[in-house]
Amino acid sequence: MYGKNQYGLIQYARDSTPDSGQADYYADLKQYVPSFVAEKAEMDALYTAQGYEVGLARHNLEDLVDQCFVKTATWGLIRWEEVFGIATNMSLSYEQRREIIIAKIRGQGTTTKKMIKSVAEAFSGGEVEVIEDNHNYHFIVRFVGVYGIPRNMQAFIEILEDIKPAHLWYTFDYKYIIWDNLKPKTWNDLRPYTWDGLRIDEVTSYVSWTGLSEEEYTWNRLAAYGWLKVKEIEEAKRICN
Repeated sequence: MYGKNQYGLIQYARDSTPDSGQADYYADLKQYVPSFVAEKAEMDALYTAQGYEVGLARHNLEDLVDQCFVKTATWGLIRWEEVFGIATNMSLSYEQRREIIIAKIRGQGTTTKKMIKSVAEAFSGGEVEVIEDNHNYHFIVRFVGVYGIPRNMQAFIEILEDIKPAHLWYTFDYKYIIWDNLKPKTWNDLRPYTWDGLRIDEVTSYVSWTGLSEEEYTWNRLAAYGWLKVKEIEEAKRICN
């Protein structure tokens, strides 16, 4: 998840060689001079040595520029977190930390429906609807662009608590696959899914679907049951066989 290198890959008074990781960033300087110059042994050695240094310098410069933007920052995320008063959690992935920072940026200023929508979309990565229920001092955050519960929801809830007016309460509305979406499918189409993965359109580990043949259990018949009941049927068939 995180690199093991400390700040300052190349230290003073330490020889830098291709073995130190610079080979990944090598810049071929010989292409910029005539071939009769590059082919000389002395010049070849010189350009080769300089190529590693120039390549690493270019990489470090590009990496430094990346830290100036939240969406590309890595080791620089800690600086962004300091600026916006966010506690650094190194157990989170870079992407999760970026989501928190972006949401914090979007949550600056007066809280509006548009602001809440923007913050929610920063976490979910998909379209969000915010439905106001003013009569009950309530609003609904409906995730319409992604299936299931978006990742990093706890961080989103913490930011939402910070930006929403204290007198308002809220609920979440998540999107799942429904039976009508599955009617055109066959059992073979759905073999790569588990029951839980199917609900959120996410391929997970292989499932055998033992006993749930189309002759015995059609979609229309299974639609009479809830998800948990269908899961029980599949499990019972698997055990029996």
